[in-house]
Parts: sequence; C-alpha cells; structure tokens
Amino acid sequence: MTLGELDKILRSRLSIASFNDISLNGVQVACSTDRQISKVAVAVDACQASIDAAVEEGADMLFVHHGLFWGSPIAIDGIHYRRVKALLDADVALYACHLPLDADPVLGNNAQIAMTLGMREFDPFGLYHGQYIGFKGRLPFPMTCQEIAKLLGFSELYGMNILPFGKEEVETVGIISGGAADDVFQAMEEGLDCFVTGECRHELYHTLKESGMNMVCGGHYQSEVFGVKAVGRFLEKEYGIQTVFIDRKTAL
Repeated sequence: MTLGELDKILRSRLSIASFNDISLNGVQVACSTDRQISKVAVAVDACQASIDAAVEEGADMLFVHHGLFWGSPIAIDGIHYRRVKALLDADVALYACHLPLDADPVLGNNAQIAMTLGMREFDPFGLYHGQYIGFKGRLPFPMTCQEIAKLLGFSELYGMNILPFGKEEVETVGIISGGAADDVFQAMEEGLDCFVTGECRHELYHTLKESGMNMVCGGHYQSEVFGVKAVGRFLEKEYGIQTVFIDRKTAL
C-alpha cells in the first residue's frame, strides 16, 4: 500500500476533513512515492525519541496524535530541523491526527476510554469550537475514582491526579482526553458524577472541592495512548499492516 492510498483510508475512516483543527492533520512529512507502507509505528508524540524508535523498528510511517505542524508556519531549524531530517534521511513518513482522533466514536481516545471502563453505550459530550470531541455515559456498575484510574492504567508517575470531591461511588462520567480540564464545568452542568481528562489545573482545585465534583486526571500522555493503539489494531486487522506502539511516556 502506498502512502497516498493509506492517507485516503485514514482520512475517510477518521473523518479528518470534518474538523477545524489547529493541527495539520494527515501527512506531515512524506516518504518516497514508490515506498510501500507495510509497517506503521504509532505514538502519542512526534518527538525525537519516537522518531528514532520508529526508524529503529523499521517502520515506513509514524502515526501520531501530536505532530510537528500546528497553525502557523514554522522554520525548519534547531530541534524541528533534526526531527524532520531524521524522518527524511530514513524515508519514514509522518502522519498526524489530533481532534479527529479524540472524537472518533470507535477508534478515538475518548471512545476507547469509555469502552475500557466497560461503557456499552455513550453519547457525544464536550463542545469544542462547535464540535463534540468527548463522550458521556453510565458505568456498568458504580466505581470509585481510584478504581476508574486503575482500570485506565493511570499512574502518579506519569501525571495522574485524582480530585475525589464528589460521590464516593461514581455512576456517570464525562470523558475528554488531554488538556481539557476546564470542560469539567460542562460535566457539572449536565449533572455527571465525574469528569475524566488528562491534565489538571491548580485553579480548579477549590472550585471542585466547594462544588462537590470528582475529576480524574490521568496525565496528558496517559489519557491519549488509547487512540493511536486503536488505529494500530485497525490497520492490522483490516489491512494486514504490521504495527508497533512506541511508548515514550512523559510525566505530564
């Protein structure tokens, strides 16, 4: 399969054109036009460590949630130059998918979190620039915030914070991965018991305590491994493309 063919598949499957996103979603760095994509590395971030690991793994393409190009043009020098050069020297393509990979109802970070929690049904939640990127629903049985975090594999070593200021046993949750702490107010407005996201914010601590609201912050990185892993499984199952997950954790 060529990069162009794979790009068409991913654009269609993840509805990339439907999102107004600051990220340059899709191919960010191309490979040779005649190169066949038979192995794809998936990672959260297009950092040097992920790029180097993808090259070492013999991947033809690196698929990431956080790419190298955001909004305004950026000069290719310094760290940015070294990252792009490493991809070009190895003839490895870079593919990024940001908001579409948060919002996808099957492969997305938030849907995958919901399914990991055992939620069989969930509804769109969390408006961002006029689009829903998260999900809300009812847990299969009541859980504590600590049990939710454990099911999702969150660790304090990599940014997890739990603010257990609401009901001891949670029944309904809203989910938006990454840096969506302020969206806890949407969860409060909708009467949800808990909000699951990535990053926490100092300014919210007392507000949530005084409001009696639970929030599970898994760490930005830990909350966004779900989507890239799901895309890897999708490519293997549907197209026979070999994939490998590059795990380069951050403490945030």
